[in-house]
Amino acid sequence: MSCLFCRIVAGEVPATVVHETETTLAFRDIQPKAPVHVLLIPREHVPNAVDLNGDQLGDLFAAAKEVADAEGVAESGYRLLFNTGPDSGQEVFHAHLHLLGGQRL
Repeated sequence: MSCLFCRIVAGEVPATVVHETETTLAFRDIQPKAPVHVLLIPREHVPNAVDLNGDQLGDLFAAAKEVADAEGVAESGYRLLFNTGPDSGQEVFHAHLHLLGGQRL
């Protein structure tokens, strides 16, 4: 399996996991752009955000709410961001939602 995030889901590559459900996994970005920078992914391989179905999107956003609460940024605010395609800066082609917070963005 060559997808980095699939390998993280499989436990083959270490990650600092902060939240997980049956369908999602959330872990700290290794190159954070903010004090809180967590990536939320579906456990199932989906190449980019536009290929996610409604249930997958709902699961990711529900997980994002839980992460924001746990990371202490729910009250002050946070940014949720999908990059889709190479021109957007997407580097790993497994859909992932960035949660950024902990400072004014």
